Amino acid sequence: MLRYAPLTLSLCSLLGALACSQPRDSDRAVGGSSGSSGGSNNGGSRSLGGAGLEDGDAGSSGVSGASEGSGAPGASGSSGVSGVSGGGGAPGGSQGGGAPGASPSLLVFSRTAAYRHDSIPDGVQALRQLALTRGWQLAASEDSSQFSDAALARYNVVVFLSTTGDVLDDAQQAAFERFIRAGNGFIGIHSASDTEYDWSWYGGLVGAYFREHPTVQAADVVREDATNPASIGLPNRWHRTDEWYAFQSNPRANVHVLLSLDETSYAAGTAHMNGDHPIAWCHEYDGGRAFYTALGHTSESFTDPLFIGQLAGAVTWVLSR
Repeated sequence: MLRYAPLTLSLCSLLGALACSQPRDSDRAVGGSSGSSGGSNNGGSRSLGGAGLEDGDAGSSGVSGASEGSGAPGASGSSGVSGVSGGGGAPGGSQGGGAPGASPSLLVFSRTAAYRHDSIPDGVQALRQLALTRGWQLAASEDSSQFSDAALARYNVVVFLSTTGDVLDDAQQAAFERFIRAGNGFIGIHSASDTEYDWSWYGGLVGAYFREHPTVQAADVVREDATNPASIGLPNRWHRTDEWYAFQSNPRANVHVLLSLDETSYAAGTAHMNGDHPIAWCHEYDGGRAFYTALGHTSESFTDPLFIGQLAGAVTWVLSR
């Protein structure tokens, strides 16, 4: 079980903080070295198999300049919801997240239909631990049949954890749209933006679609909002290693940017945003709230108290309507 240093977030006092959408490409690396990548392309992140998820691509440890989508599709996942955390029982309640005063209920969805990140099990485990420490209900699944009105009625927040490709059919997409319109929340992590390119509503929910990335490397993340729960505990300049996504469109006009990249601090190659590079944001969307962070490619991200604090703050913000 992952352990974290105590987080220095004071979230409860920020529930009323500032409120904070688009286009198609595979998750491909640009620049840097050549060769094909495997399931891990962070040059040293570990692959964990103990969370009930299969790794989609066994791979080399190097970072590639080839398409992440060039490997075999990842595992479609288990047929059900696994590991409810927090309150110990199955999440309960009606559409819109259950009875007033009940602990928040989260569904972590990590189905992949294209490239599969080795860090997914680490992310699931970290979110389970976070739920336990915060008293949240949490269930993890890769079963797309969870996207029905009846099943989604158990949750307040759906987390897309490094999903890729087309993961929901038309009926499931419609149910998810109703879930958001009922006032519920969405959190997208990393390749959630490399998902459902043909579903424009989803593109608006996330805020932007993935275009490309350079090799995994260190860069400076600049905090643009110091008061939002999802950024309050972060340094003004956050030097960290990750896979830095560039997007098909700049989301700034449609979202509230929380974090951006200093493009002078790393070798972006062609994967740049012309100097204005949002990397995490939030917004009100179609009756609900949405948060997205492009961080989270590496397994190490999910043992980083600052990154876990960002996710904890994101849950707080999407729930604070």
